[in-house]
Amino acid sequence: MARNKVQFQKGISFTQFLKEYGSEEQCFNALCQWRWPNGFCCPRYGHDKHCDLSYRKLKQCNRWRRQTSVTSRTIFYSIKLSLTTWFLGIFLITQDKKGISCMELSRHLGISYNAAWRMKQKLMQVMMERDHQYKLSGFVELDEAYLGGERTGCKPGRGVKGKTPFVAAVETTREGRPIRIKLSVVKGFKNSEISTWSKKHLCSGSTVISDGLACFNAVKDAGCAHDKIVCGGGRASVYEPEFYWVDTVLGNLKSALRSAYHAIRVKYVQRYLAELQYRFNRRFDLSALILRLIFVSPCTPPMPERLLKVGLA
Repeated sequence: MARNKVQFQKGISFTQFLKEYGSEEQCFNALCQWRWPNGFCCPRYGHDKHCDLSYRKLKQCNRWRRQTSVTSRTIFYSIKLSLTTWFLGIFLITQDKKGISCMELSRHLGISYNAAWRMKQKLMQVMMERDHQYKLSGFVELDEAYLGGERTGCKPGRGVKGKTPFVAAVETTREGRPIRIKLSVVKGFKNSEISTWSKKHLCSGSTVISDGLACFNAVKDAGCAHDKIVCGGGRASVYEPEFYWVDTVLGNLKSALRSAYHAIRVKYVQRYLAELQYRFNRRFDLSALILRLIFVSPCTPPMPERLLKVGLA
């Protein structure tokens, strides 16, 4: 039996990673290169002539004497940890297939739990904002799902208190191969919610395949064709071939969350969904995943702790 090429990727070894980003100087130079690929340019005045200060890691504009840090106006703004620690954190988060908890991250990096929590939340914010700009097109498998376990004394089914509803969508080729996914928290499965979601995340002209849930008809508001397949309830419903990939994604998602985390607060659910979504959408080149996340991090605005704790509920 042939091996799955995606599953058996080599990625980047820990030794190779340390060779390229094992020192503060290497990380600093890499960040400068990704933030200013065409050379330094003053973010306020646009002047490109500068000098590097010897006593601090700052660049100073020759015309206006304005000093700029490589981490200013980026997700790394006001960090207290070294860049080598941040780069190593990115390595651990991107190369772990099922995700890594903040507790485990803190042990690997030798930092406090709170510092590891801030690092992981910021990097998941980068992943979320990066994927938000992409829309699904072509053939799209769509399904509803919930996060949250059963509670004693509560009735089963939709609308149970304590569960977080979210939409799972998978863009596939005509041959039925998955391309990319969207995992989005919604307030509920209503026509207005699905209409708003589809306009944000689906390209006009796409063909959406879903079960018989009535609210999914709202994808037509985004100019999409809707192919409804009533599969009924029970265990047999998950074996419908039209929903193979969306069911697979949901199964992998819940398995990953259970294995890595004890619990997830509702207001942070979207970030955790974005983490799995980001890795899945870039699964074809595991070795480039680290570089891609480091590359987009300087493009993400600062996210102080007070905003991180607000969440997305």
